[in-house]
Amino acid sequence: MPAASKPNSNFVSARMIPFAAAICAARRVAALPTPPKGDLVVAAVIDEEWGSLGAIHVAEHHQADAVILPEYTQLDVTTEHGGFAWYEIVSRGVEVAGVEPDKGVDAISLLAPVLSGILALDAELEAAPRTDYGRGSIHASTIAGGTMYPAYPHEVKLGVERCTIPGQTLAEAQAQIDGILAAARAADPRLDATLTTEIAREAVILDPAGAIVPLLTRIAGEVTGRTPSHQGDMGWMDSGILVEGGIPCATYGPKGGLEHGPEEWVDLASVATCADVLAATAVAFCGGEPA
Repeated sequence: MPAASKPNSNFVSARMIPFAAAICAARRVAALPTPPKGDLVVAAVIDEEWGSLGAIHVAEHHQADAVILPEYTQLDVTTEHGGFAWYEIVSRGVEVAGVEPDKGVDAISLLAPVLSGILALDAELEAAPRTDYGRGSIHASTIAGGTMYPAYPHEVKLGVERCTIPGQTLAEAQAQIDGILAAARAADPRLDATLTTEIAREAVILDPAGAIVPLLTRIAGEVTGRTPSHQGDMGWMDSGILVEGGIPCATYGPKGGLEHGPEEWVDLASVATCADVLAATAVAFCGGEPA
């Protein structure tokens, strides 16, 4: 964290600390004199928040009654989160020497209407209704193409990210990006472009009255002395996969921030509190004596 905002003590740079709280909670439950009636499973899944192969395996091969995902939630409960789609647009031209303009086709410049369409759509999304934790958006992410200054580029690849909030569907997002490309082709028929969806995940609203959220909320309030709020998060999580598989979910974790960056941080005291809450919730849910 920047020096001006970094707390004085009890903070450490770490990427796996929320999961460590789950492991500590499981060890505590395993050490109880009388084990809970149900099974407690800690699933360290692979491919998180991408292809989500681990979460898909859990949903397809385990009969879980409920799941708590350990993420940075500031000791509140996350009950909804945004979705996303990643697109790749490939524009093809004709590569010739730059001094032969009648023969060349500029694959890069022909994408100008696409980039303008992305800016226009993002302005519409900015003006649309939003959640208290963020808004739908679209932006160009990466661009690569061409081989040298004195030549027309024969190909360019444009990466695009579309972020959604509940109420904005992937089908609508697909129609919007298709519309941008159609308008660009109409503006210049020389545009030869294809669109590929790399990955797409719907926004998710978890069930606040389901099998786990009310219990987790109550236990967290008892442990911390503060009833946690129910909040949303723009970042997509593997709970989207589990909910689609019919598994009730909630997300709960310590205080932290700057995820996926070199200055990611977590408050260690809140990690201990998180472990307390997870252990007590697991025991209460599985039907055992307090941890």
